Amino acid sequence: MRTAAMDGEGLGSEEGLRSVVRSVWGYDTLRPMQGEAIRASLERRDSLVVMPTGGGKSLCYQVPPLITGKLTVVVSPLIALMQDQVAGLRLSGYSAAALHSHVSPEEARRVRESARDGSLRLLLIAPERLLLDGTVSWMRSLGDRLGSIAVDEAHCISQWGHDFRPEYRRLAELRAHLPGMALHAYTATATPRVREDIVHQLRLEDPLVLVGRFDRPNLTYRVLPRTRVVEQCERALSRHKGEAAIVYCISRRETESLADALRARGIDARAYHAGMDAAARTRVSADFKAERLDVVCATVAFGMGIDRGDVRCVVHAGMPKSVEHYQQETGRAGRDGLPSECILLYSPADSERWRTLMERSASEGGGGDTAALNAQLELLRHMRMVAGSGRCRHAALSEYFGQAYEPPAPTPAPEATGGCGACDVCLNELDEVPGSAVVAQKIISCVYRVGQGFGAAHVADVLRGKATARIIEKGHDRVSTFGLLRSMHRDSIVACVHQLVDAGALAIAPGEFPVVTLTGASKAFLSGERAARLLELPRERGGASADGTSGPGKRGRRAESGVDALDARQRELFESLRALRREIAERLGVPPFVVFADTTLIELAVSRPTTPEAMLEVKGVGRKKLEQFGEAFAGRIAQWAGADG
Repeated sequence: MRTAAMDGEGLGSEEGLRSVVRSVWGYDTLRPMQGEAIRASLERRDSLVVMPTGGGKSLCYQVPPLITGKLTVVVSPLIALMQDQVAGLRLSGYSAAALHSHVSPEEARRVRESARDGSLRLLLIAPERLLLDGTVSWMRSLGDRLGSIAVDEAHCISQWGHDFRPEYRRLAELRAHLPGMALHAYTATATPRVREDIVHQLRLEDPLVLVGRFDRPNLTYRVLPRTRVVEQCERALSRHKGEAAIVYCISRRETESLADALRARGIDARAYHAGMDAAARTRVSADFKAERLDVVCATVAFGMGIDRGDVRCVVHAGMPKSVEHYQQETGRAGRDGLPSECILLYSPADSERWRTLMERSASEGGGGDTAALNAQLELLRHMRMVAGSGRCRHAALSEYFGQAYEPPAPTPAPEATGGCGACDVCLNELDEVPGSAVVAQKIISCVYRVGQGFGAAHVADVLRGKATARIIEKGHDRVSTFGLLRSMHRDSIVACVHQLVDAGALAIAPGEFPVVTLTGASKAFLSGERAARLLELPRERGGASADGTSGPGKRGRRAESGVDALDARQRELFESLRALRREIAERLGVPPFVVFADTTLIELAVSRPTTPEAMLEVKGVGRKKLEQFGEAFAGRIAQWAGADG
């Protein structure tokens, strides 16, 4: 495949880069930092590129081979992601291939031949396969036909990262096997500490370090006390009918029970976890990518290999074990840049569940790697702090990754109090409990009166004056705090208990049945030396539901873009184009999003080009895709234009 940049417009010139991107991917401009990252590759300079999910990392290593005419080898840990990336590139007329365990010996031979004859531009390969003696010697034999090596998901090399993989540590051996070869590391989630570790572990030499904005302004974040999980999930998903959604659970059992409960309520949801047989997992994954299934209840095992760009909702039914996991998993929403919603149903008890799982795993592994366990526990502590914060969610996430938060223009929505305009705090969805300080004192006192041996729900029932059989049996109907908060809803009291845990006024004792206990700071809150700010569950107002899973404007101030901004007729055309995309994808055996992204379909529905050539003005329509799909899409649009008279 030849490009304008290869035909004399200047190696790596601005116009040369734009020409390649326009011809292959159908975009006129590069995103921030993409040009710098591409030039680092062209100049054979080591680099570390940190961009948020959906920020365009892959383009940074896909463009250089088209300019240099040399092969780039990309280390990628996930087969599903390799397959989708190769399928998408080939549809764009790009010569790409992958080597992994599902590739037959015959196909692997053809891939090696195309690399040797110079026709292959991009090769994706798993880290364990890359380091086999035969693979390394074959790569050495390519000589100057091999241009560079890119390491995707580079955070996997650091034990301070959220997804440490021991096989990534061996990638540094490439320095000895391929001296002088440029290495480029890419990741979406890396704190300053992890970035330093990546540079050290990969032995990057004087690397260009590019760190993008971690904030995802198109996402609206909500962190809500977990009360009635099934109902909370149902409400969230009902706002995204016909749109893709992922519900993350901590345990395998929870994925199955939640999927069953949602199906019973009319939502077609299926479970996905590592304990399922491979065929069942493949079916769920394939159906989700093909848009035959929109809702998946999953453990963290699902998602990294899923590149579906139109996920509009991510719900965490339990707290993730690190901020990096949370950032990565919520980052699967709105990869195409369109407005999407992220909801975390939170309980401090999740922290103790994760601690128990981590310690058990360390013990079963011999218990020798204390440093790794401590690193995991430190990440868990940070996640709990972020989840329990009453601050702007966008600001809290940005600052965790070492960046000051910069609210985007324009001015936030009218219902927002300021800040991001796209989280429950800044959208003013959370009110302070009247008399927070006194309510906190009554709760802390009740925990003391019942002997620090009961859970949050029991404490709430005592405070509400519920004479249950258990309360009477324990004599808790006779304690001085019995009935002190009769007017408060049970769920609201439980939520306040959790917030006091996050404030350090109370603690959750570890165990299968977590109980609420006092802390060293409890006395300061009781005496009034310290005051607690407790937030109420969202009320039924302005579109917000009593369980807090809804909110003003559904997606904050960004609801006026994307599909939500289409009028009725445009929306009908958009859905018709989606159906056409599915038909084409099924015929080709590829996921629909590799044909065209939703952003492209939206622009087609608005501009309505009725000839293939006119479609070239639409972002995401490159020359090769125009040749393959232009007639079909322009024809469908022409039908609608005719129907409009």
